[in-house]
This record gives sequence, C-alpha cells and structure tokens, in this order.
Amino acid sequence: MTFPPRLRRIVSGDELAYTAEELLGDGYRLALVAAHDDGPALRIVYLFLAGRPDRRIELEFLLPATEPALRSLAYMSFPAGRFEREMMDLYGIRLLGHPRARRLVRHAHWPEDWHPMRNDAAQVPDFGGSGQLRFLTVAGDGVYEIPVGPVHAGLIEPGHFRFSVVGETVVRLKARLWYVHRGIERLFHGRSALGAVDLAERISGDTSAAHALAHCMAVEDACGIDVPEHVHRLRAMLIELERLYNHAADLGALANDVGFGLANAHAQRIRERLLRINATVTGHRLLRGAIHPGGVALQALPVPSELAAIAADLDEVAELALRNAVVYDRFAGTGILAADDARALGCLGYVARASGLATDARLDHPFVDLPVTEVSGDGGDVLARYAVRRDEFASSATLTAELARAHRGTLEFQCAAGGIERSSSGVGIVEGWRGTIVHRVEINDEGILTRAKIVDPSWFNWPAVPVAMSDTIVPDFPLVNKSFNLAYAGNDL
Repeated sequence: MTFPPRLRRIVSGDELAYTAEELLGDGYRLALVAAHDDGPALRIVYLFLAGRPDRRIELEFLLPATEPALRSLAYMSFPAGRFEREMMDLYGIRLLGHPRARRLVRHAHWPEDWHPMRNDAAQVPDFGGSGQLRFLTVAGDGVYEIPVGPVHAGLIEPGHFRFSVVGETVVRLKARLWYVHRGIERLFHGRSALGAVDLAERISGDTSAAHALAHCMAVEDACGIDVPEHVHRLRAMLIELERLYNHAADLGALANDVGFGLANAHAQRIRERLLRINATVTGHRLLRGAIHPGGVALQALPVPSELAAIAADLDEVAELALRNAVVYDRFAGTGILAADDARALGCLGYVARASGLATDARLDHPFVDLPVTEVSGDGGDVLARYAVRRDEFASSATLTAELARAHRGTLEFQCAAGGIERSSSGVGIVEGWRGTIVHRVEINDEGILTRAKIVDPSWFNWPAVPVAMSDTIVPDFPLVNKSFNLAYAGNDL
C-alpha cells in the first residue's frame, strides 16, 4: 500500500498558531510534537493527522538554542499543552502564555537546570533530596485527602494518585506519573536505523509487537523500503494476536475487581492459551523478535478453528459476568467519560470508542486493506469499555483467523535495504490494542538514528481517568482505573 505523502511546512510563530487552529478546525488531530536539538537551533515538529482518507501534515518551527521561548498552543488544544510541558522539562524551552506551565516529566528532586534531551546535557547528576509533590489542595468542610501509591499492593507499575474526598465521594483526583521515565527516546540516538527494533519492543511490555511495527514502519518510511502486501498482512495478524491476549486479560480483571473471581479464572485460562499460540507462531509469548525493518519472521500460523473456539469461550465468560447482577450494577453508570470530554482530551482506542468516538488507525491510517469490523459504544462508562473490548475480541479473532487462512507462501521475508543517501524522516502509525501508536524517526546519511519520538495512546488517555472519576466513590477507583488499563511505561518513556 502506498502511504499518503506528509505535507511539510516551515512556519513562523504567527503562522504556527494560525495554521494549527485551521487544521484542528478541519478535523485534524495533533498526534505528536517532537523537539530536536540541532545545535544552533531547536526545531519543533508538529504532526497533525486526519483519517478516512489518510492525511498527514507536519509543521516545523525553529527556536534559538539559547533562551528558547515558545508561544503556547494550549489554549486551542489540551494535548498541545501537555506536549509543551514535556518539551519544557526535557529541552528547557520556556513557554509563553501557557495556563499551567508546571513540571510534567521532571519530578521535584530533578535539578532545575538539567534538561536531559539537550545535546550538551551533562551526565545524570546527583538528584539529591526527595523533593515534594505539589498538588492543588481542595479546601472546605469535610474534605480530606487520600494518597495512593506510587508503590501499590499489586504487581503494577508505580503511579501516585491523590484523592480529595467528602465522605466517599471523590471531589478531585490528581495523578502523578513518570516514575518509570527511562529516557527511551534518547536511547535510540546513535543506534543503527535497521538495528533498534529490540528497544522499540521494550517501550511497553504488553504492546511489544505494535510498538515494534510502528518503529519499523517509521524506519521504512524514512529509508524508502517498500514492504510487500503479504508481509503487511502477516504483521497485522501479529498485532491482532496481541490485541486478543490483552483484551482477554482485562475482561477477566474487570470482573475480578468487583469480586467475581470465577470469570477472571476462566479469562486467565484463555489468555494462557493465547500466549501459547503466540509462542508457537513467533517463538515468544509476547510476540518479540518477529517484526523487523523490511521484514517479518514467523514459525507457524495460528489455527483458525482454535481461534474460533477461543472466541466462543471468551464470549461465554463475558456473558456469564454481565448476567451477574452485582457485576452489571457495578459496571453500569460508573466512571462515565462523556464524548465531548473524550474529544477535548484527544482520547484514543477503546476508551474513545466506548464514549462514541470513531477512531481506529486500521481505518484512519491503513497500512494494508483489512476487513476490520468497527466496534463502538456510547455510554462512556465501565460497562461500555467492557462491552467494546468484548466485541473487539470477537472481531479480532475473526480477522486473525481470516488472515491466517488466506496466507500463501513463506512465513519469513526480508527486503534488501538500499543505501541511505541523505538524511530523512519517517512516520509509523499502528492501531495497538490500547489505541493508536505513532512513531517518528530521523535518520542521517549514515543510517544512524538521530531522533525518535514515540507516542503511546496512554499519553492521551491518562488525563481522562480523573475526569471519569469525578463524582464517583473511592471504592470505584480500582474498577474505573482497570477499565482504562493504561500503561505507565508507555506514557513515561
């Protein structure tokens, strides 16, 4: 499949605001903002995407490397404001007109003048004291605070949540993330463009295949590598296998969070079957090592009849859960995310679809023609997010079986990589199981990565959790949080 060309424009400050507002009004979304330290100047790249048909526009804006100051776009786009705060922390860019130019990535104990993505950044300094988390305090009669995390009782990643509560009703929830910030984007710098997929696979462990594919597609776009359609279809099949085992796990975990352990036990049994299929197909339970720039390497195909049996099995488990009055009552009307809020926050994936938004990169930005059955909901509550994933599981199992059934020929393929004659950039867009993943890379004329920008759907969806928790009760937080099931690592990078 031929991807649409990215229209690129270098803009001035006034043009940036005007053009961005025009694009957002024309149905584009701000998918990515990446800063680049080019030495004498900092270059900011804004990637706007629109789907059906696939359209991609990049705006570039230059800032002086000394005392860089950027006019904020936060007044027109909530995601823009968060991308700007990230650049403020990592590149030392001063924000002009931002309503809340507070630290985002850097915790309080980070040195004030250390910006790790700058070329001249010193080695990791002594972080010194612990610092202090700053949260807006909600005052009033009967208001008290409940701190949760960053260390949790379960085997989950770290994140700090602070509830302002009256009785059991949540008045305000604030989340503090970036406890697992690893400098992943910086780790790509200096690596061979054709030899960094192992790092992409480790961005977020439960999304290894989708991040690997987005990275490979970005590299292929930059290097001009044309991958045959049957390779695209095999890769798409792996992404669906990843969707299956994660959705199965979540459908069980949601039931478990309201005390229905039986459904969880069966869902975990189904997940294990799917992980074993992954191991048979790729040699790795998490599908690692199968996708690489210019190719794919499988050991076997999944058996369509087995996938159909698993789909029927999971459908029975979901029906068993929703026919339980306690489960249904806890799901229905809990943690509502209205469509307008989801749209304003830029939500993606099943979170957005459960609130009635039509967003799916397989249809918006297809890399191969697939018979995708679009799934949506309209309630925006835990029940809607559960139902969307249940229906997506059935759709994905059917699609995976069809791709396996239709494949002819070898299970391994590798394109010959041509010589890279000039510096270039590329974009990869994939609908992972949580939502749309976007990777953008820049490669020099020696085939070395000079910049990688990664946006996991969790980046867009995390701000929606406090919104959905408004006017709920404290015991509903584990349930609402699990219904989003966002990645800490995918967000923190």
